[in-house]
Amino acid sequence: MSFIRAATLARSATSSCRRYSTEAGAKKSSSLGLYLGGAGLVGLGTYVYMGFGKGEAVTAKKDLKSPLDPSKFIDLKLKKVEPCNHNTSKFVLELEKGEASLLPIASCVYIETPDFKDDKGQPMCRPYTPISASDLEGELTFIIKKYETGKVSKHIHSLKAGDTLRIKGPLPKWPWKMNELEEVGLIGGGSGIAPLYQILQHALADKTNKTKFKLLFANVTEQDIILREEFDAMKKKYPETFDVVYVLDKGDTNWKGPTGYISADLIKQHIAPSSLGEKVKVFICGPPGQVASIAGAKKGREQGELNGVLKELGYTKDQVSDRAIQQAIISLKYFFVRCINYEQQISSRSI
Repeated sequence: MSFIRAATLARSATSSCRRYSTEAGAKKSSSLGLYLGGAGLVGLGTYVYMGFGKGEAVTAKKDLKSPLDPSKFIDLKLKKVEPCNHNTSKFVLELEKGEASLLPIASCVYIETPDFKDDKGQPMCRPYTPISASDLEGELTFIIKKYETGKVSKHIHSLKAGDTLRIKGPLPKWPWKMNELEEVGLIGGGSGIAPLYQILQHALADKTNKTKFKLLFANVTEQDIILREEFDAMKKKYPETFDVVYVLDKGDTNWKGPTGYISADLIKQHIAPSSLGEKVKVFICGPPGQVASIAGAKKGREQGELNGVLKELGYTKDQVSDRAIQQAIISLKYFFVRCINYEQQISSRSI
């Protein structure tokens, strides 16, 4: 099922579940956003994309199409690899002329490694968020860290120009809407910065943007800070709406910024408080330990009980979890299965 056809099927069947999407859209936003981590809404992201259509649509600069398909993996050729530091590189995939990813904001894709199997004998795959603009013609870029225990990341880092990667998507996460918020706090760690970068790149480039963004970006050493040039350029270009604070586990004698873990004091100093209610959201994406320390451990694909620093600062579980979205996902999952069955019926009749 193609990218466009899947969306068309979704729209054609909305009459059977319109009540759910209406209720989800009518509920007011909580003051703390859902996590953007890969293990968050990724598993059910396809259903959000096709039914929870309240997010920021990407307006193409010209007549572009996307080769991506949310129902199957496609092969894309690796154009080039650009090392960023000792364990992280940018991987630029080649798209055809007139093609762009056209990913909704915010969303990711799955990358599959056919040579590595999981415990069920299926090819292993992991979610990754592109850092290239959604309407960028001809390229799709990822920034990926190599983990010695990560089979997928090691496979990707073994590739060279001319090799192919298997991609499936989009898998949307949070339905971003321009100027819905006055303040946005972003807390990122390591390579988990990619989803946050995707939002910033999209929102700040929009001339209508009035939302103020503040990023706390934690890393082990200064050499580990990826996309630093890009963030510094954003800060220079959009001084009224963006600021970034780099935090290191251990800084050397020349480091002037904060060190240690992201604490309650650091958040209070830089991130807008929950007392602003619907005017503020905080997005978190980083290693599991960091996320657990700041907002509590996740429970499978769900957000889990709110704990950690944010709870200490007065945030509640209701402020972290938007139940309307969860309800929409459950209902849309059922609706998506019906779409698949409908397509199969039509296909069988045409044989």
